[in-house]
Amino acid sequence: MQTASRHMKEIYLDNNATTPVLPAVWEAMRPFLSQTYGNPASAHWAGRRARQALEDAREQTASLLGAYPDEVVFTSGATEANNLAIFGLAGATPGELITSPIEHPSVAEPVQQLGDSGWTVKRLPVCRVGIVQVDVFSSLLTPETRLVCVMLVNNETGALQPIAALARLLDGRATFQCDAAQAAGKIRVQFHELGVTTLSLSAHKFHGPKGVGVLLVRRGTRLPARSWGGHQQAGLRPGTEPVALAIGLAAALNLAQRSQETHYAYVSRLRDLFLSRLSTEAGPVVVNGPAQESVPHTLNVSFPGCRADALLMNLDLAGVACSTGSACSSGSLLPSPVLQAMGVPAEVLGSAMRFSFSPLLSEEEILEAAQRVAATARRLRATREE
Repeated sequence: MQTASRHMKEIYLDNNATTPVLPAVWEAMRPFLSQTYGNPASAHWAGRRARQALEDAREQTASLLGAYPDEVVFTSGATEANNLAIFGLAGATPGELITSPIEHPSVAEPVQQLGDSGWTVKRLPVCRVGIVQVDVFSSLLTPETRLVCVMLVNNETGALQPIAALARLLDGRATFQCDAAQAAGKIRVQFHELGVTTLSLSAHKFHGPKGVGVLLVRRGTRLPARSWGGHQQAGLRPGTEPVALAIGLAAALNLAQRSQETHYAYVSRLRDLFLSRLSTEAGPVVVNGPAQESVPHTLNVSFPGCRADALLMNLDLAGVACSTGSACSSGSLLPSPVLQAMGVPAEVLGSAMRFSFSPLLSEEEILEAAQRVAATARRLRATREE
């Protein structure tokens, strides 16, 4: 099997973990790595050119996300952005915090740190398809509530969360951090319309470069610095700004939004083809997540009778890249907290796989991948029955 796999066409179905950089994005970045390479903090001509390019990228990013340019802070990615937002909004004294049990580790772990330091952490429950229960939210709010952390799109199931509805109920009584890493570039994300205080994203989730993200910070919100050593970005995120990466982020976001409707429809078709083939040839399969209130780029499906770790290893050998959950916790052998919060039964929980799609995939690749997944699931079930 290992020898044969070297000759197979590899099919990448782990786009929630990261995506390939588009050629047009690389071309937009390249001059700022080799020609206009000045430090944007320098006062000479090379620095001024780099500064102008950086601010152009900031303005474009703000426009695409429905924000003001001075609300855009470039970071190394959504993980850093989430940490800056959560610890910055929390401040120095403990209070109450409301979050969901389905957050990405880059939110869940900072929240746990706050809990360990004296904060009261309340969990907003999710329904059986993984959407937070808006009707419970108001009952969790108290005068001590200082911070709310709920993501826009879940990284494991694709479930779309009702962020604007939660923000309306909150009505400014506390700050609100929203992780939009799995939403940006896939659906329309407008910062001011959502009504949150801060919002985070990563370029490499929508065919931009790794190592750059954005934290949007609503005007009038003061976040204390978590590091020191420079004046850049109002001192919140000091250090030399990565001009080429910021340009790559803006270019990738622009390309994604220009083709958003077309790509959304195409990825929906890919997901339906993949699931239909799996249902026909690898049944029984169980979809974990909502049928409608979700983005089509993510499909979480269980194969009762198989073990997820065995599926992952064998699919890797079969040339299909996928995952059992978040890339940031992929080394963990523990069951998915997201699926546990949804009340998924043990056999379904233990056989769950995440497949995530990109508009760069062809229908032929999708059908071939489904064929390999189905064959692998059938073989593992047969082995288990012997």
